[in-house]
Amino acid sequence: MQSITDRAAARLAWTRAVLGDHSLTLQSASADASFRSYWRTHHDGRSWIVMDSPPAQEDPRPWLKIGQQLAAAGLHVPAVHAQDLEQGFLLIEDLGTRLYLNELNVESADALYGDAMDALLRMQTRMDYRELPPFDRDVLVRGLEVMPEWFLGRHLNHTPACDEWDVLEAAFNVIVHNALEQPRCFVHRDYHSRNLLVVERDSPGVIDFQGALAGPITYDLASLLRDAYIVWPRERVEAWVESYRQRLRHAGVIGEDIDSKRFLRWFDLTGLHRHVRVLGQFYRLWYRDGKPGYLADVPRVYYYVVSVARSYPELADFAALIERYAEGRDLTQVIGA
Repeated sequence: MQSITDRAAARLAWTRAVLGDHSLTLQSASADASFRSYWRTHHDGRSWIVMDSPPAQEDPRPWLKIGQQLAAAGLHVPAVHAQDLEQGFLLIEDLGTRLYLNELNVESADALYGDAMDALLRMQTRMDYRELPPFDRDVLVRGLEVMPEWFLGRHLNHTPACDEWDVLEAAFNVIVHNALEQPRCFVHRDYHSRNLLVVERDSPGVIDFQGALAGPITYDLASLLRDAYIVWPRERVEAWVESYRQRLRHAGVIGEDIDSKRFLRWFDLTGLHRHVRVLGQFYRLWYRDGKPGYLADVPRVYYYVVSVARSYPELADFAALIERYAEGRDLTQVIGA
């Protein structure tokens, strides 16, 4: 494996060669929870992004393939100017820095989420999801099991007793059944405010779609509206959820039999699946991978898990179990920090 220094030198040399400018430099644009990283450069009055996706760890080909399909479906994803799949370098369109997270406020939210839901509907109605890996029972269960291992076990130093495992498994069965009963569609998996950008045309710009699966129809909606990085009043969220149900109904994706109550349950429990997984994943990123950047967002995720679980009687014991061991703890402070 290349050293960090060698990788940086190779990345810069490739970018300079592709753009024919041996004086340009690269500045970090962003990094995510994987091995992939993004670098910004300027050449001839234009800004570019270099995506560094080490093939041994993060094969760039799924990103390329899904990106081409999304563009054909009418989504604004970064156009590719040059690529070197052997090294894992791509020169792509710079969608700018106006992340939804920074643009969302009380006044802008309706319009921004309206654009995002319009784009989501295009993804769900125009993308062929049949060749994607399935978001099946095994994937759903594995995602949920991250929480007891890394949140309860590693962080809170609590190994669930047999009766507590019964509570966890009963809750997980409810959550998994809810996901599996929904219509299947293309699922971005991280359709939220850090992966959507306000752009001049065909907004929003959509990034980080390489992990797409064929899964439940409310998954991306829950990622968007129950975002780990921003919280809205429940009444406002439910109004947006209902507006999206109407979009799906008018598009013929769901029928009249899927009423507001049933669709909201789909949304709530699908979002709960995501947040239970993330509650474990954020600690795994610290304890296993040494990445502390997500710890500040844990209280928001914990709030989602407990508040949604409390609102469904069959999940009340699950909420109580989580609260019992987290009560009084500063969830942003970790062992060994």
